[in-house]
Amino acid sequence: QPQLVESGGGSVQAGGSLRLTCVASKFTYSYGCMGWFRQAPGKEREGVAAIDSDGSTNYADSVKGRFTISKDDAKNTLYLLMNSLKPEDTAMYYCAARADTAYDADCYSGSASWGQGTQVTVSS
Repeated sequence: QPQLVESGGGSVQAGGSLRLTCVASKFTYSYGCMGWFRQAPGKEREGVAAIDSDGSTNYADSVKGRFTISKDDAKNTLYLLMNSLKPEDTAMYYCAARADTAYDADCYSGSASWGQGTQVTVSS
């Protein structure tokens, strides 16, 4: 199983920004899609953003216009830039990758590999 290691989480006030980073142990261009999902206590997992091997992106409606997903294949790294953070963005954020492409913000289901997660806490 390829390894995915997230970093960049933390605590910020509402309106602030964070950038999450996910370093992959294999070539990121080899994945059909890579993405981020989150899970808050007592809530279901939510696909936040996904990026396909051709660079096309998909976002959850709840983060459109505020979050930006990108990847650097030369560094085997996936990013999630989160601006205008809201308290409802508080969750554990996970990096995911799989061979299949994503048709929405879900790149974490099916045969996807996941990282260990990084906590994001937004205070009001």
